[in-house]
Amino acid sequence: MQHVTDMAGKRAELTPDRIAFVDEETGAALSFAQVNDRSNRLAAGLAGLGAGAGDRIGILCHNRPDFFTFLFACQKARLILVPLNWRQPPAELSPLVEQAGVKLLATDAAFAGVAAELAGQHGLGRIGMEPETGAEIDLETLLAQAPEMRDDPRPVGTDEIWYLLYTSGTTGLPKAVIQTPGMCWANAVNYAQAVDLISSDRSINFLPLFHTGGINLPTLPLFLLGGTSRILRRFDAGAVLDLVHRGEVTSFFGVPAIYQAMALHERFADTDFSRVRAFACGGAPLPEPLIRTFADRGIGVCNGMGMTETGPTVFLNDPAHARSKIGSVGKPQMLAETRIVDAGGTVVDGEGEGELQIRGPGVTPGYLGNPEATEAAFTDGWLKTGDVARRDADGYYYIVDRIKDMYISGGENVYPAEVERVLVGYPGVLEVAVIGVADDRWGEVGEAFLIARPGEAIDTGALPRWCRERLAAYKIPKAFHVVSDMPRTAAGKVRKHLLKEMRP
Repeated sequence: MQHVTDMAGKRAELTPDRIAFVDEETGAALSFAQVNDRSNRLAAGLAGLGAGAGDRIGILCHNRPDFFTFLFACQKARLILVPLNWRQPPAELSPLVEQAGVKLLATDAAFAGVAAELAGQHGLGRIGMEPETGAEIDLETLLAQAPEMRDDPRPVGTDEIWYLLYTSGTTGLPKAVIQTPGMCWANAVNYAQAVDLISSDRSINFLPLFHTGGINLPTLPLFLLGGTSRILRRFDAGAVLDLVHRGEVTSFFGVPAIYQAMALHERFADTDFSRVRAFACGGAPLPEPLIRTFADRGIGVCNGMGMTETGPTVFLNDPAHARSKIGSVGKPQMLAETRIVDAGGTVVDGEGEGELQIRGPGVTPGYLGNPEATEAAFTDGWLKTGDVARRDADGYYYIVDRIKDMYISGGENVYPAEVERVLVGYPGVLEVAVIGVADDRWGEVGEAFLIARPGEAIDTGALPRWCRERLAAYKIPKAFHVVSDMPRTAAGKVRKHLLKEMRP
């Protein structure tokens, strides 16, 4: 096994007095030395509570610096952190807690009730990250009573299980994706070189920390480089725009829903974006109208692509081509290998289309306790993404759609993303999702779900004609539903398998 250094310990050794995290709610700042000291003490404290190498520590909280105290403490003590999705009710979290074998559960005050219910069901000890949690163990007391611990001289294995992230499965229990120190370093290289991330950069952490974007885009890469992250409990468009305007942000990452919320905010037009050197987007393709909204402000947002299983960064477009290749996720980054495989299993050279497959040090070794799913996800060492990708003559990639989202209408393949790109250009349309539904005549037909722009209405009667001018007839949805919102993942992706439940 290859090895890397203790991340918090090495960063504290290099730049002890620089600021690692600022808690935006309290204004408290933590230096790298303080982060390392808290993580060392917590590692010792967890050991004192009986947690041994390989044990699972659950955490249920809004974004806060001490999430990373737990993350680095787990690396030091060879424990496994299990971030839990605070959007899920206890009924959904309980089987995950059981599946992971969680031994202790850390919680903030916002989710103290959920944590108490889970603790009662599974016999867990609770660690309160705030005084108001009612937990048996208070974090600050645990840290104060823990012996001062020096950094562990043992190297950290690149393939050690460090933390688990759950995918949002469409059937059955979500899968626990293994995350390792090696994946973290590969992502840091891929993301940092793509956006020119440097030690003097400042960023904001607001994507939820039970999601790879919250942990890794760009907070962990920036920590490893010695930069500063301001941590918001959760996303607020006004607060983010204020920080950008004040020059507190030099490197920015968001998902499309984040960019949409900022563009719709009343202060968007007056916000000074000039001190942000890089704007990146992932989680889902950024719609062309939104790209142009930011371009009109002189902002080139670079689309990217990655997965929980890839650590996540694989692709990120470069600023020079953000406008000329709208819709592209760019080229595979430094530590990512990719290939396109057609329906017959042949690897496509040059231009072409097929399933995107990925390998490299950023790819997960698999799903914890689920060898069947792990085996099904790989072929000859390549991760099968389930995405249809297209590569152009210049080597730039485009994500066409999810293979599972494609439907067949009258014998013709229809990719919903193509139809969505047409519909989102219609006046008054803010967002679109298209799904295939059963049809007696055609086998399957499309149905579109649309969200209107604030204060505007959508004339659904005019949509078929709009589509006929831009799409083949078999691609035109047979029904259009205007809705107020759609079910989403933590990254803002629409959970399409749930849309059928919203049909009238």
